[in-house]
Amino acid sequence: MRGTLSTQVGALARRSLLKTLRQPFQLFPIVFFPLILLAVNASGLKAATRLPGFPTHSYVSFAIAVAFIQGGMFALINTGTNLAEDIEDGFFNRLALTPLRRVSLIAGLLVGVAALGLLQSAVYILMSLLAGAHLEAGFGGALVILVLGAITAVGFGALGCAAALRTGSGEAVQGLFPLFFVFIFLSSSNLPRNLLRTGWFHTVANWNPISYLIEGFRSLFIFGWDGTAIWRGFAVAIGLTLVSLLAVAGGLRTDRKSTRLNSSH
Repeated sequence: MRGTLSTQVGALARRSLLKTLRQPFQLFPIVFFPLILLAVNASGLKAATRLPGFPTHSYVSFAIAVAFIQGGMFALINTGTNLAEDIEDGFFNRLALTPLRRVSLIAGLLVGVAALGLLQSAVYILMSLLAGAHLEAGFGGALVILVLGAITAVGFGALGCAAALRTGSGEAVQGLFPLFFVFIFLSSSNLPRNLLRTGWFHTVANWNPISYLIEGFRSLFIFGWDGTAIWRGFAVAIGLTLVSLLAVAGGLRTDRKSTRLNSSH
């Protein structure tokens, strides 16, 4: 496959996106599983809205933010698993014999992840509004949520790519899922941090960056334009993306070295 880097990335992004769309068992968790969890949590925890200091009377408005993080987690698993499959079947290494750069495959995967991030974020916004949530920031806030959702998906997706490059195993990538579920649990996902005033859970939630990412989404639904919460959410999403891309770059260097060693033998 010849052409400019943008052409290569575009072709591989289409490959990544179509590969996911053609496999409903991958698309369903990304889009709908977080909504199922939202419905369960909203029905079981709606009494929390009567607590003094709870920021809203609609638990859906409060809890929908978690769906964007869970969607990012599924992007991590699916993107990492797809790359691991390309590594296991030799497709990734065969790129070394073509004009196509390996970085193009990674970039194509992440462009596809960004597109899916926009899609799932739009679905989450629509379904939450139908379920009775209030988007205080209005249409402009919805656009900010779409951008933040896409960046979050890319950050998690790049982390999945880094794990795949390091391990070359889809099973190892999928093993990250419980770890990140723990990070969500130990955050302000179910209760606002102002109600977690004492104890170790309060300390962990304050130090957990996932809390600030959740609150970036949540603020647009509940408070409107809370500049502090929004910039913190973007800072965490962009920081995750940069750290993950550095890990991907390190994985690519390691893979190139191992490929040269194998070819020399």
